[in-house]
Amino acid sequence: MFYKNMFYPNLDKPPVYFWFLLIPLMFWDVIWKGIALWKSAGHKQKGWFIALLIVNSLGILPIIYLAFFQNKSKK
Repeated sequence: MFYKNMFYPNLDKPPVYFWFLLIPLMFWDVIWKGIALWKSAGHKQKGWFIALLIVNSLGILPIIYLAFFQNKSKK
């Protein structure tokens, strides 16, 4: 017998609210990842670039990189 969840009974089609949550989270991650990848490439930080490219963390790792680990350029 196939198990049905009481909160998500139709396993063939996700509920509408799922998409209203997923789409903004995708944009959030792409924006932060793009900024962090751009900065790490500009500062020639190959290790951070590879880590940011591979790890999907919904923007958490890119925000940590941008806040604490990027090289601050001296003006």
